[in-house]
Amino acid sequence: MRITIGKAAALLVVAVLLGTAVQGVAAAVPRVEWHDCGDGLQCGSVRVPVDWGDRASARIDLGLARLPARDQSRKKGTLLHNPGGPAPAIEYLPLMEGALDELTEWFDVVVFDPRGFGASGGVSCPEPVPFTLDWGAPDRAAYDGFATANRAFADRCAAAMGPLRGKLNSWQVAHDMEAVRVALGQRRLNYYGNSYGTVFGQVYAELFGHNVGRMYLDSLLDHTSPDRYPWTVAKAEVSERNLHRFARWCDREPACALHGRDPLATWDRVVAAAERAPIPAPGASVPATAGLILGQARVGDERDWPGFALAVAEADAGDASRFVPRLPPPPGAIGPDLAGVMMCADFPYETDYRAVRRLSDRLRDTIAPRLGRTDAWYPAATHCAGLPRVGTYPPRPLRPRGLPPVLIASGSADHVTPPGHGRNVARQLPGARYLPVEGGHALYWSGNPCVRGHVHRYLLDGTMPATDATCPAT
Repeated sequence: MRITIGKAAALLVVAVLLGTAVQGVAAAVPRVEWHDCGDGLQCGSVRVPVDWGDRASARIDLGLARLPARDQSRKKGTLLHNPGGPAPAIEYLPLMEGALDELTEWFDVVVFDPRGFGASGGVSCPEPVPFTLDWGAPDRAAYDGFATANRAFADRCAAAMGPLRGKLNSWQVAHDMEAVRVALGQRRLNYYGNSYGTVFGQVYAELFGHNVGRMYLDSLLDHTSPDRYPWTVAKAEVSERNLHRFARWCDREPACALHGRDPLATWDRVVAAAERAPIPAPGASVPATAGLILGQARVGDERDWPGFALAVAEADAGDASRFVPRLPPPPGAIGPDLAGVMMCADFPYETDYRAVRRLSDRLRDTIAPRLGRTDAWYPAATHCAGLPRVGTYPPRPLRPRGLPPVLIASGSADHVTPPGHGRNVARQLPGARYLPVEGGHALYWSGNPCVRGHVHRYLLDGTMPATDATCPAT
């Protein structure tokens, strides 16, 4: 396309107005060209380097999708959203419309597939990610078996990754987000990150804080703790607390299968029995080891409590079938091929079996004797054991410059992204506000009206919750 002097001057003005991007992100990125892609969505893309550290590297197209504001004449701006995973988002956007509908009263809501996923150069590995049920406290043989399978998966997927191998981490994604900001024509980026999307948000705030307008981080996963122990303690405390909440419910609820018994003592007896020898699980694919039972415990969501109580009662009687899925998950059911690859690049914590076992034992002997010790095995025994360490961007304290106040919220019962993570990051961001919520994961998505009210006021005009504000459960 021929560019006239007038057009070139206009592009220069746009680049100046948008601000000079740093660390190799070109300010004059072409604007997104949107097209209709069905279900009321508009789709587009942004072309970015595979490696933001090498301007001469190959290019990929980042996929974008937009839910336009319902009344464009009253639109307040654009809100970039990543729902987490890490995983594709665009293909699921029609299912998310209801959860995001209120936001489209004021914003064009744009989602993106992170590099390597979906419409952003999505990688399909020749075989699925390995899966193990026995991860809650695996023995050495189970752990080594998973690590061997995971290494074989990575080796066989290396060719499919191509130039993206070693380039799947939050540092690269944050630079992608900066390119998206410029391509959307936004002087400042408004961002709503959920779950793993908060990792991208933290790194963007560190690298491009001066380009942030509003940032809401929901169910935050802390990417600032180099020491794995406090990072894991925050999770373990919630897991242990959830088990005690379950026990108190059982004591007062006649419908609980353990009512009238000591729920915690019964749980201890089941785990101890499984540690001596796997508990039979007639009709299931495998017997129930202690690692399997601990890994399959579901106590964070109150809706799971009746089923969990029944599973514990039956296991105490010698049948642990309810802890064992009847069939192994189909390929792809445990997440996209590269979810673990990106997570382990961002969180390259120690995966040596003896080191993880020591952490688990330390938790068992201090704050988490019953259930929380299983959090020591995440993500080592679920994603990272055996994976080569390439292209890592480890957690580090945040020192953002020019960042406006950020709103962070976490659910009290969420052990995956626990309140301790949100509070720790909020302390590192000047002017940030932490909103405690009684609830679980993905608070805005869950429809909590208190959370939604605070988020809307913040995104619209920057109004923060009061310093003593809290939100009850829905």
